[in-house]
Amino acid sequence: MSGTAGHAQSALPDGTPGGATSGTADGTTVDAVTGAASGAPSGVDLDVRTLPLGSASGTVPLARDFTRSALYDWGWLPAATAEARAAAEDVLLVVSELVTNACLHADGAEELRVRRRAKVLRLEVDDRGAGQPAPRTPHRAGRPGGHGMFIVQRLCLDWGIERTPGAPGKTVWAELAAPA
Repeated sequence: MSGTAGHAQSALPDGTPGGATSGTADGTTVDAVTGAASGAPSGVDLDVRTLPLGSASGTVPLARDFTRSALYDWGWLPAATAEARAAAEDVLLVVSELVTNACLHADGAEELRVRRRAKVLRLEVDDRGAGQPAPRTPHRAGRPGGHGMFIVQRLCLDWGIERTPGAPGKTVWAELAAPA
């Protein structure tokens, strides 16, 4: 996780002053308004937001509101286009599905992390469960329930599970494309 190393004023292509940018410890330049990064590898965190969920009540709306606030801070919202709005709504839906899945099937969600990277937004939910989430197959759209991981799989570039040997629980993560 890199901290802000300095601020600079950028110029637009016509030479007029542009939006403020932030430099990070790894030399990346980040536009403070759009959140766009230049020079950062795609796996480098430009910003990380963490929300403890362990004993909170109403964890799904809490997680959604927390993520929505980060999207506003990073310039994803308010969205300038219908496509950008749909991208932000996809992020909020995936957060809801990951946290709901942890609450229903994994003994509860412990923590949510939202990682902003140059080309992706990575969502991570730590839980206490030993199970292995997977989309139900065959997927039956007409049946109630069981759609969470199918939705995650359809909306995300990639998703997976990380476990720490000897530690209980796991981290379920999902990556969505950053708006262009």
